[in-house]
Amino acid sequence: MPLPVPRNWLLPALAALGLAAVLQPAAAAPADGKVIFAPHRAVYDLKLKTSRGTRGMEAVRGRILYDFGGNACEGYRLQFRQVSQLNSGSGGSVLSDLSATSWEDGRAKTFTFNSENRLNERTSEVVDGRAERTGNTVKVTLRKPKRTTLRFPADAVFPTEHMRRIILAARQGKSILQFPVYDGSDNGEKLYNTLTVIGKPIAAGDKPPDDAAAEIPELAGLTRWPVTISYFEQQSEKEQHQGEQTPVYAIGFELYENGISRALLLDYTNFTLTGKMTSLEVNKAKPCK
Repeated sequence: MPLPVPRNWLLPALAALGLAAVLQPAAAAPADGKVIFAPHRAVYDLKLKTSRGTRGMEAVRGRILYDFGGNACEGYRLQFRQVSQLNSGSGGSVLSDLSATSWEDGRAKTFTFNSENRLNERTSEVVDGRAERTGNTVKVTLRKPKRTTLRFPADAVFPTEHMRRIILAARQGKSILQFPVYDGSDNGEKLYNTLTVIGKPIAAGDKPPDDAAAEIPELAGLTRWPVTISYFEQQSEKEQHQGEQTPVYAIGFELYENGISRALLLDYTNFTLTGKMTSLEVNKAKPCK
């Protein structure tokens, strides 16, 4: 899964539990790299892995449904849903239900996004907008939660382009990537700096997966890489000189060269979640004409 996962799905739920405090070069290159993403539908079961300190979680369980398709000619579309039950012990329990859709054109110039987050079956947040690369900026036009226009630097990339660059870098043996990413999260108003660390390749046939990926013969012949992406708040020049910055969020996964990911690890600083792929359907990529 090229993981443009909406990262803000937990923020309103954590705030409801009183835990919001735990969170969060050149112009963009054209999409000319030979990466063919596999259209696929995956389900991931979420479980609590670790909880740290007084602001950790006592229990978390949930599920991600991720449906990705399209190609470089038609653009890439994503339908995403995540339902999670969070229990902080003394802070009570919150049910978070996020539905999101997005579309990104194959040239990485336009990105549209729409999401709704419900807490305990009541809508808490709706985001609807469009981002477009125009000249030397990325222009974001939001319709919800409020009508506004924002502009970000031209080096910002959108989620699928982010994954394309990671795969190209991994093939070239690179281990570090750094650039800002705009994904429409946090009310659509924030741009995040990212640090991507790419581990050593896992060759086809090595370390056979123990999840739904093992049931897909095509994946057995593909290389995959362990990847960790850390997201950082944008800082002023003064803040940049005040010491090392802590990421607001990090996600780890094993990334196949066709964009499918397995073995998720979501790190929210005071607790981490694992995401095991329990179902995977892979379709043939439609060729560009």
